[in-house]
Amino acid sequence: MNLRKKIADSAWLNRSVEAVITAWIRMAHGTSRWERIGFEPMDAVLAEGEPVIVILWHQRLIMAPYLFEPSRGPICTLTSTGRAGRLAGQVVARFGLGTLPMKSHDRNVALTRKVMVQLKAGSSVGMAADGPRGPARVVADAPMAWARASRKRVFLVSFSARRVLEFGTWDRMWMPMPFTRGCLMCQEWDNNVPRNADAETVEHHRQNLQDALNEVTAASDAKAGRAG
Repeated sequence: MNLRKKIADSAWLNRSVEAVITAWIRMAHGTSRWERIGFEPMDAVLAEGEPVIVILWHQRLIMAPYLFEPSRGPICTLTSTGRAGRLAGQVVARFGLGTLPMKSHDRNVALTRKVMVQLKAGSSVGMAADGPRGPARVVADAPMAWARASRKRVFLVSFSARRVLEFGTWDRMWMPMPFTRGCLMCQEWDNNVPRNADAETVEHHRQNLQDALNEVTAASDAKAGRAG
């Protein structure tokens, strides 16, 4: 193993990075003015003990702990087993969210089985629709498969802030700055994807989900003062 890999795999270094990211997220949330919009329907479902599926774009993943508050019910977030995915999983775990690691070679059927186990056990499931490797802002097949198989209610979420750090990653990952103005937004996606839908019907619903998620994200940007 070369020096670069040893550093990347260092438990001490990873814990330190996790701590810094966690502290930044808490500071950015605690020092800024956040408007929370549209979460009442999801909160009502969770209050009845029903799990939900929560979907967002990978770019807005950093504020996941505030887009789904673990105090309202258990949730597991899907993370890759790569270094970045493991790091993200450990960060959200510090906020009380569970994780469900995804191996790159897992087939959709295997992933669907894992997700169904979580939902049947009463745990909500959160995921980036275009993760973990993109392409950015393109909904993958998995969310459609899970919505069809589980018949659980699906909620689309996003955050935005007037001032953010944008990273040079494939998704242009955003991290909010402290002392800014932000928005946390939620909207239900109420399309009913038939279990026996043909490929054309599934693609129609996939495009609808993609458009709806873009609309929620754009609306959060507008509320945070980033429109135009």
